Amino acid sequence: MYTLLKQEGKARLGKFDTVHGQVQTPAFMNVGTAAAIKGGVGSIDLANDLNCQVELCNTYHLHLRPGDDVVRDLGGLHKFMNWKGPILTDSGGFQVFSLAKLRKIAEKGVTFRSHIDGREIFMGPEESMRIQSNLASTIAMAFDECIENPAEHGYVEKSIARTTRWLVRCKEEMARLSALPDTINPRQLLFGINQGSTYEDLRIKHMQEIAQLDLDGYAIGGLAVGESAEEMYRIIDAVEPHMPADKIRYLMGVGTPVNIIEAVWRGVDLFDCVMPSRNGRHGTVFTWEGVRLLGNAEYKRDDRPIDQNCGCPACKNHSRGYIRHLLNYHEMLGYRLAVQHNLYFYNELMTKIREEITAGSFEDFRARMTPILDKRL
Repeated sequence: MYTLLKQEGKARLGKFDTVHGQVQTPAFMNVGTAAAIKGGVGSIDLANDLNCQVELCNTYHLHLRPGDDVVRDLGGLHKFMNWKGPILTDSGGFQVFSLAKLRKIAEKGVTFRSHIDGREIFMGPEESMRIQSNLASTIAMAFDECIENPAEHGYVEKSIARTTRWLVRCKEEMARLSALPDTINPRQLLFGINQGSTYEDLRIKHMQEIAQLDLDGYAIGGLAVGESAEEMYRIIDAVEPHMPADKIRYLMGVGTPVNIIEAVWRGVDLFDCVMPSRNGRHGTVFTWEGVRLLGNAEYKRDDRPIDQNCGCPACKNHSRGYIRHLLNYHEMLGYRLAVQHNLYFYNELMTKIREEITAGSFEDFRARMTPILDKRL
């Protein structure tokens, strides 16, 4: 259940209660694709050192390896990865449409070939819900079609109608699964996903339709896939007035620190992105002074921490010069330290955003920090 505590303009301070604990919002979900953060960061790190509230795991990848049945036999994701807080699993839809080279979309679902071994797989709303029920996540995402940008208006209109029909089937299947006596998490939540490419009329129409289904939360999908930031903000502005005010709002796959600040300003509560871990593994780190490229020669003899205003394990214990050395030698410790720093930074960013909304000063924070956080040092 989502509770709105305070607003500054459209920016929302809230709390989200789940069977696996409460989430203070706005919040960033740390992306553990295959039940782990890439870069050697584990659940204990997230809980004890990095201030993580929610983990996100990938339905498609866990279905292929080790198999959702294996995860179920081992007690579900929480026990499997030793994480006690909330977990969100995506539906697998994005991976089906982005990784599968050969796929066929029909009313029943999507037939595609695994990107690992080429074997044929079928996934529809019921299959996605069954996989996510086996994973026993806190939050399951509805199965949807991820529409390419750009796409023809006529195709998008047909696609969102099918996605709505799929959403109804997801809700029905989840209700059936939750009623079974051997379901690991019978209180699993379901989020619907708004689609519509970059067409404001279709985005609004779709949001109005799915809002009537009274789901546990609503996501804006199909953005941050190549369109400009301005286009993304335009779509959020168009959709937000039609999102239920009493439900949590999730912007999928976003983004940079500035993207997050701008989306919070527009009324979004929840975010996820691979950027902090992916960029960290390539030596790009986020700081309160801007974006730092640790591979640059200027850091070779630099004995300062990545960010002198940071309390993460990497900054407490190691220098820019040392971490740069590790990254240049492809030492796993280098990846781990850079990823730890970036995840800590993102979670600290969300803490500061919540503090600013509480104080009624988020507008000033946005104006002050936006030109800094995107700056490359």
